[in-house]
Amino acid sequence: MSLFQLHSKFKPGGDQPQAIEKLVASLRKGNQYQTLLGVTGSGKTFTIANVIEQLDKPALIMAPNKALAAQLYREYKNFFPENSVNYFVSYYDYYQPEAYIPTSDTYIEKESMINEEIDRLRHQATSALLSRKDVIVVASVSCIYNLGVPVNYFESAVHLEIGQPMARADLMRQLLKIQFERTPGVLERGKFRVRGDVFEIAPASESFVFRIELVNQKVAEIGVMNNLTKTIKEELKEAVIFPVKHFISSEPQMKEALKEIKAELKDQLAYFKKKELYLEAERLERRTRYDVEMLKTLGFCHGIENYSRHLAGKLAGEAPDTLLSYFPWKDGKPDFLTVMDESHIGLPQVRGMYAGDRSRKEVLAQYGWRLPSALDNRPLKFDEFEKRVGQVIFTSATPGDFELQHSPVIAEQVIRPTGLIDPPIEIRPVFDKQTNRGQVDDIMKEIEVVVANGDRAIINVLTKKMAEELTEFLKQKNFAVNYLHSDVKTLQRTEILTQFREGVFRVLIGVNLLREGLDLPEVTLVAIMDADREGFLRSEESLMQTMGRAARNVSGKVILYADTITKSIKKAMAEVDRRRKLQFAYNTKHGITPQTTHKAIEQFLDIPDTPDLVEGMPGHKSSRTDGKKKRPIK
Repeated sequence: MSLFQLHSKFKPGGDQPQAIEKLVASLRKGNQYQTLLGVTGSGKTFTIANVIEQLDKPALIMAPNKALAAQLYREYKNFFPENSVNYFVSYYDYYQPEAYIPTSDTYIEKESMINEEIDRLRHQATSALLSRKDVIVVASVSCIYNLGVPVNYFESAVHLEIGQPMARADLMRQLLKIQFERTPGVLERGKFRVRGDVFEIAPASESFVFRIELVNQKVAEIGVMNNLTKTIKEELKEAVIFPVKHFISSEPQMKEALKEIKAELKDQLAYFKKKELYLEAERLERRTRYDVEMLKTLGFCHGIENYSRHLAGKLAGEAPDTLLSYFPWKDGKPDFLTVMDESHIGLPQVRGMYAGDRSRKEVLAQYGWRLPSALDNRPLKFDEFEKRVGQVIFTSATPGDFELQHSPVIAEQVIRPTGLIDPPIEIRPVFDKQTNRGQVDDIMKEIEVVVANGDRAIINVLTKKMAEELTEFLKQKNFAVNYLHSDVKTLQRTEILTQFREGVFRVLIGVNLLREGLDLPEVTLVAIMDADREGFLRSEESLMQTMGRAARNVSGKVILYADTITKSIKKAMAEVDRRRKLQFAYNTKHGITPQTTHKAIEQFLDIPDTPDLVEGMPGHKSSRTDGKKKRPIK
């Protein structure tokens, strides 16, 4: 019996059956790379779900941004309700990395706002990977960043079962050792409370609480408790409680790591003093000795990831352990499937992460803010990434050169089962001299029609500032409008997209995030402002991806505001025309009448009602960390 049980009221149609067959055959043949070239609305996610079911291996789905990752999470969750589908993205709502600017002698301390709910989902993903086989993880590019050693994370977990000998003091020591915090008051993630021989433990990976009762120094009861009502929802025979932090080390490992850190500090201080860099030596010694004392006393310090090479027992320059290390390996090779959704964006992201991270940390080490080993707290290099992802399916409507050149099999999925034809494209001037009207005036006329029909419109602009300013302008004109860009917090992005579909507002303005993959069938108009500004945001690929947001509705249309017909516009329109002809011919042959995609409006992420909701809603909690302090944001 297959590990994965696909649930869907649909059967593969259009180009899907041949695409599924080609991809599965290529994977079973042992090819590392294969590409699914699928147009918007052709059901690429459904195709991949069928491949996952047939291949019968855990899967990593990589998305280029958090909003798309959340949408994919919900889709795979619906396709595989009996299996473990997880969400793994950066848990920062705000992140200012540690940096030093030598020219102005300015040190910028690390400052971040951690979203506790996203952190819970990250722990849920890693604990699932280490405890079961039927796992799908939908992740952003953060999955290639250093995460701590999976063996340590797994072996440090506290395993409890009914009848197991366990003294009260021993259980407390074990919980404290894996970074749980004892509290007499409010029980939150990563904390536990003790009342006599009854333990209430809030795991890092769940929204419920374990209630453990000891009788005569044995585990007598294990229950899953609702933290609000204090009722027992389920009785268990056993439970596994994973560490609160991914960076966890055993006592012998910690002792060896402290020894190595001190040795490296000694060598670096000698180097600084030989070069007469006394200020650098003084600041490095002060910071490192403080961190060593914290590690010795608490087993943790702020910025612990900068000592990950020593804590993991790795050599200088050795690749870090990332989320990929938590997936199963067999005979020294990855034994899971990787799907790079919208790979034309995702691959360049992976390529660019290492260089930017290293240049910043080299300056920190050079001026004594960090030990040189901090450089090994890093994302994977591209060649390291290739070795750790195993077999890969690239999915995109506009695959790049790497995908096309490295994939012996390219499964084309142009025909949509719904019969939908790519929307017609109109080109209008950025400024019309005859009518003395600009693109904004024209857009307002168009969205009046959209609103009157109860539909939705997407407006794509060039910058975040333009998105915000146009939103404010249209609000003053009494339009229900909102914007979406990368500065919007993770959970708020999903809330905005849900409200857009629900009709809370009818017009959504954005930059990059309103391109790849977003499934918004209510959209009947996509307007691209300044479409003739040739470049990354107005390339052939970008234009096609953005125009595709109107391809899920029979009434969809696209307006390009351009005074010049660029090469990118010509190529994009030619490809759209080719696809329109193919779909029209298929519809005619099979007697298909195009139908708008219908999709239920659901919350993208599984956010519990009580702890850690979206900011502005009851129960939301995030924390801010800058240097040694951690305080709640009000």
